[in-house]
Amino acid sequence: MCRFLAYLGPPASLHSLLFAPEHSLVRQSFAPRHQRHGRVNADGFGVGWYDRSIRPEPARYRRDRPIWSDRSLASMAPLVHSETVLAAVRDATPPALVEESGSPPFTAGRWLFAHNGAVTGFAQGAGARLRQRMSAERLAGIEGSADSEVVFALVLDALDGGATPEGALRAAVDEVRAVAPARLNLVLTNGTALAATAYGDSLFVLDDRRSGRGVVVASEPSDENPAWRRVPDASVVAATTAEVTVAPLGTRPITPS
Repeated sequence: MCRFLAYLGPPASLHSLLFAPEHSLVRQSFAPRHQRHGRVNADGFGVGWYDRSIRPEPARYRRDRPIWSDRSLASMAPLVHSETVLAAVRDATPPALVEESGSPPFTAGRWLFAHNGAVTGFAQGAGARLRQRMSAERLAGIEGSADSEVVFALVLDALDGGATPEGALRAAVDEVRAVAPARLNLVLTNGTALAATAYGDSLFVLDDRRSGRGVVVASEPSDENPAWRRVPDASVVAATTAEVTVAPLGTRPITPS
């Protein structure tokens, strides 16, 4: 499984988002408080961020090692500021490989994406059936063996068809659920908008725009701010700098195991 954090708001440093909070994403990599499946997220990590004054596509830094062991990220994090950040730490679902190509976030053009969850039976046929449901262009863009990258390809197909970010996540959930049971906490951004689904694991939203600190959508709260709100299972979140909404996903909730 994974833990992820997505931020949209005034420029903030990677250090302030990923390292400084008491229950930061770095701490969640070895001591998550709300994770329902798995306990240690040490099978890779990544962070993507935007500087739209230079280009619309994000920068991305990712590795196949624990985030707490990467001194390079810790060194540069106080110096990198962005209005939009998506970061994640990974707990690979067996038999998935621990390799950089499987570390979130995934990227295509201006999009960043991460997935907390798993597709049941992915290596036993579900993955092959999902690949049959996507376009040749998106199939050709898959680099590794992770189920998350296949889910992202389905999201991209929906975006290519004109879907909104939240609509593309809904469509991908429907496509996957038509093939196999799955846990599908997804998050997607293009640098100006965020969308996320709660489907099988924890998801929280912090709307701190009135305090001038923007919006955070995360697998779990990174601090004790009372403004954090749990997102109900089988919901979709859509956020911009002007609005944050939570709506039913249109798929029945997963019964916790």
